[in-house]
Amino acid sequence: MVIILTIILALILTSYQESDVEDTLDKEIQSIVNETDYKPLPKEWQSSGPFQIDRNKYAIGEKIFMVVEGLEFGEKGQIDIMRPLNATHQFVWDSIPFDGAKKSEFNFYFEPKISKIGGFCSIDDIMGKWSLIFRGTNYPNLDFGITERVVPGTDTEPVC
Repeated sequence: MVIILTIILALILTSYQESDVEDTLDKEIQSIVNETDYKPLPKEWQSSGPFQIDRNKYAIGEKIFMVVEGLEFGEKGQIDIMRPLNATHQFVWDSIPFDGAKKSEFNFYFEPKISKIGGFCSIDDIMGKWSLIFRGTNYPNLDFGITERVVPGTDTEPVC
């Protein structure tokens, strides 16, 4: 890490005036620290009937993992994944059907990521409060947030 910082500092000193060096160096050091200090948050399972997710907050680039165990034979519906539209509204991003008569348990994961096709032009479209709504049941919603933290190696460049 010291060698990398020394190389970066040498490059910066030869390219910029002294007043710009401190700002650029601070940004480069912070970038290196952020990438090497990333650790996933601990698992904090939250449940709604037979539906469970492994955390209540995720970083950009983390997969949201869901476990479904113990669906009753007559339970049938769909899980609507609601993404934030703005500070007060959400809309359906994806839906996963379920039918306890066919499967009483299953697992799945999803990962919102920047993509024109998915409708996520930048990380601003991903961050915020998300919800899982269990249509066809009386189970309460499961809410979770996607924060500004970023998993190293995740592409965060805007596409739209």
